[in-house]
Amino acid sequence: QVELVESGGGLVQAGGSLRLSCAASGSIFRRNIMGWYRQAPGKERELVAAITSGASTDYAAHVKGRFTISRDNDQNTMYLQMNSLKPEDTGVYYCTIVVLGRRYWGQGTQVTVSS
Repeated sequence: QVELVESGGGLVQAGGSLRLSCAASGSIFRRNIMGWYRQAPGKERELVAAITSGASTDYAAHVKGRFTISRDNDQNTMYLQMNSLKPEDTGVYYCTIVVLGRRYWGQGTQVTVSS
């Protein structure tokens, strides 16, 4: 079993920055993929960014150049640095990890960007 705990969400003005963290615990193996998804009100959950245990990254087009995903494998923690935030970045951000073909989700953290 794997547990994911997100932190760092909040309210920020457009143009501002936030840093999200996701701490993973449990049966985490060295080879895994972690990522952040966002769910805006009335919309489906969508991928924001992902990172492998080897630090290969992938970003949704609308966050490239503004968001940076990173991880500390020794601490089993993943981060999402969000800069130049826009109102359309508002939503609940979920941490996720895929281990041995099984996906786990965190509870989510709310990010609200005011215009």
